[in-house]
Amino acid sequence: MDEALLDATRALLAEGGFEDVSLERVAERADRSRVTLWRQGITKDTLVTGLLQRLTDDFQQVFWPVLNTAGTGGERLGACVDALFEVVDRNLDLLAVSDEVFHWASERCTFPGGAHGFLGPFVGALELGERDGSLAFRGSAEDAADVVFNTTCWGYVHLRARHRWSRKRARSQVQALLLNGVSTGP
Repeated sequence: MDEALLDATRALLAEGGFEDVSLERVAERADRSRVTLWRQGITKDTLVTGLLQRLTDDFQQVFWPVLNTAGTGGERLGACVDALFEVVDRNLDLLAVSDEVFHWASERCTFPGGAHGFLGPFVGALELGERDGSLAFRGSAEDAADVVFNTTCWGYVHLRARHRWSRKRARSQVQALLLNGVSTGP
């Protein structure tokens, strides 16, 4: 997918949501002909899928170092939260459109994350933390990962996109609340 078309789609999403995205407007923003897009088989759906794949690829790239990090489960969970903040900041316009974005990406995009998909790094950190005693949570690691991921992601998206909080302010508040909630430390 042409990066200029994806950038134009993302800009239109940021300005007015899905209602503002049309082939005509994307073509105009990307300095292309709508007919050219049509001939290439590009639709609003393929543009959105392109953005979702870009998000998925970004997630994989940012989380790869986290998956290969040594340390306790608590340290790894902290690294997961930091990595998710990075992914959110780089894709804030898309994520601010709907809280279904990661679900859409799971359904439409190639993601070698196994059964846990986007939650995989969080599940792994929580399981490690339970084994090494650095984390405590109730229920399954999958449920705890779902809560940590969604609370981190959507709380942060809301504070950044709707309340216009700075990265530093939103990160410190969300991270302190979340990580102190599962830590076994002081």
